[in-house]
Amino acid sequence: MHPIDVETALQTLTILVDTREQPNARYKQRLNSMKIPYKRQKLDFGDYSAEVTLPSGELLSLDRAVCVERKMSFDEICNCYCQQRKRFTREFERAKSAGAKVYLLIENANWEKAYNGSYRSKMSPQALTASLFAWLARYNCQIIFCKEETSGKIIREILYREMKERLESE
Repeated sequence: MHPIDVETALQTLTILVDTREQPNARYKQRLNSMKIPYKRQKLDFGDYSAEVTLPSGELLSLDRAVCVERKMSFDEICNCYCQQRKRFTREFERAKSAGAKVYLLIENANWEKAYNGSYRSKMSPQALTASLFAWLARYNCQIIFCKEETSGKIIREILYREMKERLESE
């Protein structure tokens, strides 16, 4: 695609937000920090994806190719790996079946907290880190840690860059 067409399409970037994301005050702050349009729709996997309108007027969506799965803390991801493991695994299996790339964004977390057990879950640090690394190996997944206040900006940047790469390769 011609660079001018890429830039034109990127100006229409819209973040897709899964309808299961709970619209609370923090959710609104996250979306506002992205500083681009968003729309709620059911996503088959992940919490966020993106779409653009091509110069031809056609929509190009990443919803089956790239997503961001956001978790607010290690406590939430521990719950996903323990009590909700079957559901969480099914979601990642759907992404894997589609050949999608998943970014697992965990707020208020880092590797040091994982290894030190600096979270409220009863899941051991060994079990948590083993699950995190298993997800890296098993799925086309990247784990990103961030502070809560930067998650919106990071989600936008991931999806912008993924879309730009997709457009430039066409």
